[in-house]
Amino acid sequence: MTAVTDEDQTDHTQDAVSEDEDGGPAEDEAEKAGDAVDLAEDEPEEPDDEHAREEDRTDDSADSSDAWDDGLIARRVTDAAAAEPVAVVETRGSGAQIAEPLAYDGPLRSRLDALRELVGLSRTRLDSRTLAEAGRVLDEAAARRRLSGQHTVVAIAGATGSGKSQLFNALAGVTISETGVRRPTTAAPIACSWSDGAASLIERLGIPPRLRRRPVQNAEMEAQLRGLVLVDLPDHDSAAVQHREHVDRILDLVDAVIWVVDPEKYADAMLHERYLRPMAGHAEVMFVVLNQIDRLPGEATEQVLDDLRRLLDEDGIALGEYGEPGATVLALSALTGDGVGELRETLGQFVTERGAPGRRISADVDAAAWRLRSVYATGRRTGLSEEARDEFAMQLADAVGATAAGEAAERAWLRNANRACGTPWLRLWRWHQDRLEPPTGRLPLRAPADEEVTARQRVEQAVRTVADRASAGLAPPWAQAVREAAARGSQGLPEALDELAARAGLPPGRPPRPGWWPAAVFAQASMTLLQVVGGLWLVGQIAGFMAPNLGVPVLLMVVGIIGGPLVEWSCRMAARGPARRYGTEAERRLREAAAGCGRARVLDPVAAELLRYREVREQYGRVLGVEAGVR
Repeated sequence: MTAVTDEDQTDHTQDAVSEDEDGGPAEDEAEKAGDAVDLAEDEPEEPDDEHAREEDRTDDSADSSDAWDDGLIARRVTDAAAAEPVAVVETRGSGAQIAEPLAYDGPLRSRLDALRELVGLSRTRLDSRTLAEAGRVLDEAAARRRLSGQHTVVAIAGATGSGKSQLFNALAGVTISETGVRRPTTAAPIACSWSDGAASLIERLGIPPRLRRRPVQNAEMEAQLRGLVLVDLPDHDSAAVQHREHVDRILDLVDAVIWVVDPEKYADAMLHERYLRPMAGHAEVMFVVLNQIDRLPGEATEQVLDDLRRLLDEDGIALGEYGEPGATVLALSALTGDGVGELRETLGQFVTERGAPGRRISADVDAAAWRLRSVYATGRRTGLSEEARDEFAMQLADAVGATAAGEAAERAWLRNANRACGTPWLRLWRWHQDRLEPPTGRLPLRAPADEEVTARQRVEQAVRTVADRASAGLAPPWAQAVREAAARGSQGLPEALDELAARAGLPPGRPPRPGWWPAAVFAQASMTLLQVVGGLWLVGQIAGFMAPNLGVPVLLMVVGIIGGPLVEWSCRMAARGPARRYGTEAERRLREAAAGCGRARVLDPVAAELLRYREVREQYGRVLGVEAGVR
């Protein structure tokens, strides 16, 4: 190994050291070397990304034969920074610290389980785009849970010229991220870890090993920020699309973010509309730092801070003031170091709590739930009321002709009573009339074509009405599911109702006879017998077979002639009540059959969809962290 002289350090600036791929004792070597780094003479490395290419272009006078190949990326320093401390390598391999995985608390686990159940129940009703954000949150929560729970990943984000890389170096105590007037300066994200065991977290961010650093070795600083993984992001307003993609991707993965603004761009619409406002729910894992206060005269710093707080409040970001949870707003100068110590202390407390990963996931769940609010929380009472069910059953009964069937049954009972209790002469005349005319008071086996069409239209109208009432207040996907369930059930419903009408309209056989019918039949038979006896008696007298005596036979005939219709009329009056009850029972039986058919084919599938919707709303309430379902 060849040590670098002071002259070499002046000619070549030195990069912060990347993670040692071979797991060698680079950290011990850096401690022994002090301000110098042990370097190996070997073939130069090809820069494999834009960041490395830009670093090579910054030093045109560097000799390509002087390559550093000891597993480290050397930090080039200027004359003014030649005495700065050196970043050391993050150890890897068998000697690396194995960090314990992250553990979510009970409420957060319950909310994640509810969100997972909610997505599962909704996959058949909602499109994949609607559930995409919730699925991403579940995936990221599961991935973060498998990684270290003793580290907190904090990204430093900011606009061009805000000084975020300068603040990154100030926190690390060593020049790691390149700063300068050329824009954009930071081309790729750079990670700096204050303790071992964070390699898997950094790999999740997609940061290659050569862009991973360790800060200057300082016992006090390392103890204060132990567990911190700081990521310097490219400019979020960079003209390069790839830089903005890096920012958007990593912001979805880190545990917290430090937004660095400057006195000129702190009110930039792009920052507030694209990032701060959408991330308003993540205020508890957000720092907003006003940098470059050394450029503000007098009390201008407080005025800018007040205006910045006003803008954050308009964005819906809660401010962590007076002990309330929310975003931390600080003012500092990364150039002079004014306020950097306060940020380091606040950041150290934040990391020590180890609650940022859980709060970040909880905020992500809140954001996903808010995007799904219009799907599950309509603000209206949903469901199918008993009144709507009864009206549906009534409409089906009307379509099947339940009232007409009851009236026909009543007439059939009266006809049977008249046949049993009426005079023989009247029954003979009615029999003759029945042969000449079609029967009345009976349900035809097949309704006329126009009546069938009318009945079908009534059934379809009843199904549409109950579907509209059941889907009222539901979100469009669930309302559509309810209407489709009703439409599927209505297929074949008119035919089934016709079959019910033929089967349940009138019971087979004759209507039942009351107990007084035998006495009425006997009385009617006696009246008929009196008429026959009186008539034969008169015939016998006329023929001379019997002695003349008109009084008795005439009396018998008069009693029979008057008594027969009187008995028939009495039976008819007595039969009205039983006939009405018989007709009502037939109507009720047909109504129940029609209602049962409609319930099995239409109401039950609709109720199943409503029950599924109620279940997902209960799960959505659990996702929101409330016990009761949402309306």
